[in-house]
Amino acid sequence: MITRRSLLATAATGAGLLACPAVLRAQSPKVLKLSHQFPGGTIDQGDARDRIARRFGQAVEQRTGGSLQVQVYPTSSLMKTLAQFSAVRKGALDMSLVPLSYAGGEVVETNLALMPALVSSYEQAARWRTARIGEELAKTLSDKGVIILTWVWQSGAVASRVKPILEPGDVKGVKIRGGGREMDMMFQAAGGIVSTMPSSEMYIGMQTGALEAAVSASTSLISFRLDEMTKNLTAGRGRSFWFILEPLIMSKATFDALTPEQRQAVRDVGQEMEAFSFEAAKADDEEIVKIYAARGAKVHDLTDAHIAKWKELARDTAWKDFSAKNARCAELLKLAEQVA
Repeated sequence: MITRRSLLATAATGAGLLACPAVLRAQSPKVLKLSHQFPGGTIDQGDARDRIARRFGQAVEQRTGGSLQVQVYPTSSLMKTLAQFSAVRKGALDMSLVPLSYAGGEVVETNLALMPALVSSYEQAARWRTARIGEELAKTLSDKGVIILTWVWQSGAVASRVKPILEPGDVKGVKIRGGGREMDMMFQAAGGIVSTMPSSEMYIGMQTGALEAAVSASTSLISFRLDEMTKNLTAGRGRSFWFILEPLIMSKATFDALTPEQRQAVRDVGQEMEAFSFEAAKADDEEIVKIYAARGAKVHDLTDAHIAKWKELARDTAWKDFSAKNARCAELLKLAEQVA
């Protein structure tokens, strides 16, 4: 029999639950959606970018006592590849791990993230976050509605169905994918026939003959199985003229809506992921050599002399064009050049 006393007791219990944030967090965790274009796997196996996303999610959930969870959607299963950055900016998507140069048409300053021969080693790339360039690039993105949580850098390799690509003269007459506007501009100046497409479409490009060579992160060239069609591989181990920033990003609207404790957790975990991201990228730079060589591809390494030629061409083409876009672009490029 339900009495007035039992009803009051039930109401009091409910009020107690509402007054207890810990109980609410346990009952109703905030779930963040993280979309990326790379193949899915597990927290220990598969594409390094997917593993970074999953490790981040696991660590954030642990750090926040379950009040914050991250659902990872690989292979652009939640949202198309080129729509992800814009969606993060607008708050329509919580998080992404995305090649920052893909946003160049929307935020021109992001083309700095794949500026040819600007970064040539992981040691140089690692200095960006704490250098002035890192502060200013992060501010530019924050002003556009995007927060950088993890600075993920990847060295680039060149998969070629034709001759090896080592210096600018080698791309003349070759149908090549550079991965970004500035890279494509440099290849065009060297006589290359540029094809524009996201890395997820490289395989079909090589398969149909639309591409003869593709430059991308070692991780991508492994994940997207270009070894099946490659005769010559220019490895990105140790040094490269192609380094890309593919950060783990969060919508500023999402970030601002978190509790102070949650914001601190995602900041801390994001920075902690950086060490793993570098280790994974370097490991893939070595792994790609084994995989492609096993398929019969000839492996070539870049020398300092090769990179110097790319840098000379890049200064006269991509760098010059980027600096002329606006004063902010010119300022960012100068700051990046200061990082030895």
